[in-house]
Amino acid sequence: MLETGSPAPDVVLEDTDGQAVRLSDYQGNHAVLIYFMRSTSCPVCNRHVQELIRRRDEFAADNVRVLVAVPEDRRAAAEWKARRQIPFPVLTGRHSTPHEMIGLSRKVFGSLQQSGSILLDSQGIIRHAHSATMPTNGYHRKAITAAVQALPTRR
Repeated sequence: MLETGSPAPDVVLEDTDGQAVRLSDYQGNHAVLIYFMRSTSCPVCNRHVQELIRRRDEFAADNVRVLVAVPEDRRAAAEWKARRQIPFPVLTGRHSTPHEMIGLSRKVFGSLQQSGSILLDSQGIIRHAHSATMPTNGYHRKAITAAVQALPTRR
């Protein structure tokens, strides 16, 4: 998993339309919060996404763009996004999962995909990094809120 205070790697992900999304595309303009779901079928992860949706105006006011990363392929991600009416970009990996690209591996004999979140400031520095094997711990609201409030370039 990535470490707080370090520069984020410039990973290239893919949105549900097949467009490349680079984390560096946001540098200089916006902070970015990426929530890594265990899977689109995880009910706990879906509740966390609903929480992000409820907080979208709060994030927008703080100049934070929210992205959701899923381990499924682009077709499955697009179907899930449309069915759930997700207003955020939903990202997949091009050659591996987004999770693998940042170190969220499978745990417990390879059967449980980790979930978590990272917050990058507008300069691409990691201000929050959290991972969990159990989905109930994959979204840490208080820690995310504190990290957003501490962003150096909040508007």
